[in-house]
Amino acid sequence: MDERIITSERLNEDIDTNIRPNSIDEYIGQTEVKENLNIFIKAAKMRNESLDHVLLYGPPGLGKTTLAFIIANELGTNIKTTSGPAIEKSGDLAAVLSTLEEGDVLFIDEIHRIPRFIEEILYSAMEDYKLDIIVGSDSSSRSIEIDLPPFTLVGATTRAGDLTGPLRDRFGIVSKLNYYTDEELTEIVKRTSRVLDCKITDDAAVELARRSRGTPRIANRLFKRVRDYALVLGDGEINLEITTYALDKLKVDSLGLDQTDYNLLKSIIEKFNGGPVGIEAIASSIGEEQTTIEDVYEPFLLQKGLLKRTNRGRIVTDKAYEHLGINKK
Repeated sequence: MDERIITSERLNEDIDTNIRPNSIDEYIGQTEVKENLNIFIKAAKMRNESLDHVLLYGPPGLGKTTLAFIIANELGTNIKTTSGPAIEKSGDLAAVLSTLEEGDVLFIDEIHRIPRFIEEILYSAMEDYKLDIIVGSDSSSRSIEIDLPPFTLVGATTRAGDLTGPLRDRFGIVSKLNYYTDEELTEIVKRTSRVLDCKITDDAAVELARRSRGTPRIANRLFKRVRDYALVLGDGEINLEITTYALDKLKVDSLGLDQTDYNLLKSIIEKFNGGPVGIEAIASSIGEEQTTIEDVYEPFLLQKGLLKRTNRGRIVTDKAYEHLGINKK
């Protein structure tokens, strides 16, 4: 399947740190999360203590990684980054933890994918700042204890329900990130235009935000593609006409849906009479992984009221029929 431009998953081109805000004041949206973190960070600095461990969860592309870097910047400390899938054995975890200095931030993305035996080693590191690992094998194995400096673990996950209770309970600060409003995304688009020195008209920023699925990562990605059209077909300034033309060419419709969304909804309508239908059947019918549908495709369709989850399965709503221009039988 072709790579989706409006997927909220990271793509290679998304590694662009110059458009990432560096402070809480620069960070747009997630107001309640920001206000709470601001208080917690200031209190930790006033007590001269490390910040409690932080868990950030929510759909991909909403700024969890950015917030982790901001936390480190606001604390005035370094940040080390890794991910759940990258920690396969105790030595991997020990290698990361042993490089931390007092007050540092350790960011673990996709923390729900840490192996269970690694998770148990992490408990003592989070609670007591000690690392207990077994070296050697069989009869020659022995346990060694390594003292760690106080640090802050920032974990990010798109699947909070997959976290075990003991791991979740060890986070003193738990914050959920929600989809952004069109107004917030408009401000993000305008900020990106200033950072990248590419002018955009107000109505163009609004239109681009409206088609960005409530997700800053998608808004910034679409901005770059529309910028290309403005440079080649216009005078470099992004206006409403060039924005509409470019997004139509990219097959991103007025709600932010693309061909993959259409395929999913039409599959339920045409093959399963609009539902209810189980997620396994949907995955088979469109040739996608079940977890990809649940994590990447569904959240936005549910939020927009185009799809419903019931005990019996997924159902396409009347709003979806109307948007697709299909008469409900």
